[in-house]
Amino acid sequence: MRTHAQWGRGWKGRGQAEVPPADDAAGWFAGRLPDGWFTGAPDITVDREEILVVGELPALTDEFADDAARAAAESGRISRFREETREQRIEIARQAEHRYQRKVSWGARLGGTEELFTTQSVPVMTRLRQPERLVLDTLVDAGVARSRSDALAWAVRLVGQHAEDWLGELREAMSKVDELRREGPDLG
Repeated sequence: MRTHAQWGRGWKGRGQAEVPPADDAAGWFAGRLPDGWFTGAPDITVDREEILVVGELPALTDEFADDAARAAAESGRISRFREETREQRIEIARQAEHRYQRKVSWGARLGGTEELFTTQSVPVMTRLRQPERLVLDTLVDAGVARSRSDALAWAVRLVGQHAEDWLGELREAMSKVDELRREGPDLG
């Protein structure tokens, strides 16, 4: 089970309430998810507001005329999984939300198709100066995004795609800082 914990140790910033650690979330979900849902351990991503569980569904065995037909079949199988597991996912999410004080979101992957469902959209407060606002407005005016909010989300995804190695190293360093902080004296 791959886990991507970002600030999962109850990080507390300005105005942020402390949440319980979710270090054991991957293990908890491994023990709680029904056998056969996924072909292997799902990816678990944790942040301050949400736990995202994304698993790989069993491969399709049929032959397809083209890539479009295969993609449609993959999407259909993911939709079927979503419908068939809805009640169980709701109950598992309810238990996890009580345990970790975070919303639980779900997704599934099959072949080249990945769909996320019930994911959170969390408002982020930020102050941008005019040059940054002009960048967002250019993306809106060009039709890349519908709003400044969509443009900002697009920009963040783009940076994430092109800087994944660097972001991975940064997350590793933050994890080490959290570990050192836990080992240090309690000043509170």
